[in-house]
Amino acid sequence: MAVLIKKPDDEPGSAWVAIVIGVFVAFGGILFGYDTGTISGIIAMPFWLRGFNRGYTNAGGEPALNPSDESLIVSILSLGTFLGALTAAPCADFFGRRLGLILSTAIVFNLGVLLQTIAVDQPLFIAGRFFAGYGVGLISAQIPLYQSETAPKWIRGTIVGSYQLAITIGLFLAAIVNNGTKDRNDSGSYRIPVALQFLWAIILCVGLCFLPETPRWLIMKGKDEKAARSFSRLRRLDPTHPSIVDEFNEVKANHDYEVTLGKASYAQCFKGTVGKRLFTGCALQALQQLSGVNFIFYYGTSYFERAGFQNPFIIQVITNTVNVVSTLPGLYLVEKLGRRGLLLLGAIGMCVCQFIVAIVGTVAGTTDLPAQRAGIAFTCFYIYFFASSWGPVAWVVTGELFPLKVRARALSMTTATNWLFNFAIAYSTPYLVNEDAANLQARVFFIWGSCCLIAIFFVWTLIYETKGLSLEQVDELYGIVSKAWKSKAFRPKVSFREVEAGERRLSYRELSVAQERRHSKAGF
Repeated sequence: MAVLIKKPDDEPGSAWVAIVIGVFVAFGGILFGYDTGTISGIIAMPFWLRGFNRGYTNAGGEPALNPSDESLIVSILSLGTFLGALTAAPCADFFGRRLGLILSTAIVFNLGVLLQTIAVDQPLFIAGRFFAGYGVGLISAQIPLYQSETAPKWIRGTIVGSYQLAITIGLFLAAIVNNGTKDRNDSGSYRIPVALQFLWAIILCVGLCFLPETPRWLIMKGKDEKAARSFSRLRRLDPTHPSIVDEFNEVKANHDYEVTLGKASYAQCFKGTVGKRLFTGCALQALQQLSGVNFIFYYGTSYFERAGFQNPFIIQVITNTVNVVSTLPGLYLVEKLGRRGLLLLGAIGMCVCQFIVAIVGTVAGTTDLPAQRAGIAFTCFYIYFFASSWGPVAWVVTGELFPLKVRARALSMTTATNWLFNFAIAYSTPYLVNEDAANLQARVFFIWGSCCLIAIFFVWTLIYETKGLSLEQVDELYGIVSKAWKSKAFRPKVSFREVEAGERRLSYRELSVAQERRHSKAGF
């Protein structure tokens, strides 16, 4: 993708180091995707069901999970991730973006994997799911934070979007491994898929030991010399190079300006334009979940099985393959169509597909073979639209919305929102679709389609175009442009290095006017 997206001629230095670093850090998405993907297959494995069903059987007398146990086992991970995402901010601000990721993976996540691997009954398995989720929550908020603070602005969307690609690869690997072990008549059927997560964690932790801390975190902590060296390492230029000096000075001046407007606190996240951005980020992450994607990846195998589909495990492998492949065009389009255009296009496509699946499944029934094939086909079309738009772009947008002083706090809250709705969907789905509960079956897709319809209006009214802007220029964008549909016409005007002492408390609009007036007098 970096080859297809040409580096601007006026961008000095080399970008390949920052790109490689950002893409490697995205590897943490495999932990996220694999951990969430394994459970869909595990809860359908015959051996696992015989050991973990607590005596419950289905109508045919076979071992099964009752809806409450199924809800708890699947959704407890999301509860852990919700709490983990909320505590990611103090972790990332205190330890740093890099060390925070290492500790979250090596200690918290691995503890959860260990407990799941040695479990022989529900309580310990559930405890393992919670701690693994807590680790994933910590990681899921810190990875986009690290990526957005190190990536060059011209390719930041693609780099942060690669996190979603890693998530889809994790989901795909989980489907492949589950399919390979599902017929084993021993504990290896579920222990092999679970224990493989140690390998992903080791790769991430070892690699992070060799990566630099983000220059923006170092500036926030007053470690200016180290910040300059970090910029130098990321851009492959000498610390004294004019480009490095300019970038360092602009980031530092912007941070100093933001601090004069108020100290970093959770309360600041809800005030002024930051409050508007927080609402946008939280709503974006909520709608990403309400689009219904995790219904397919959490409950796809068991749903297709109950609906009478042939080879439900194979269908899950197919949907995961589509998910991975479809993410690739999204990484290109996010820098070509922009954030706003791609989200709008994706929401329209998802909405149409969800309603078609709902109508076909409701009218023809899921046991009718042509209806099954149509349902699978449009499920794959839906996954294409999601994976190429809302999948990666939700992380891209939330990663670049917030000023440095509250970035970790605000990003942790948007990520926690994602996991809160993830938990709600994971917990409620068995009650919505199971025969002994609401028994909505294919009608559940009407719910997801309606949420996609809401997403269309949300993007039009609240998503600003941030393509090609530095993180500091995004602050200026929100300070000057009041309506999202006018954001594409925005051009940065404020230079924070030129902000004079008496202008520190001026608004962005007032700063822009003051600097324009000075430039006019100087003859610029």
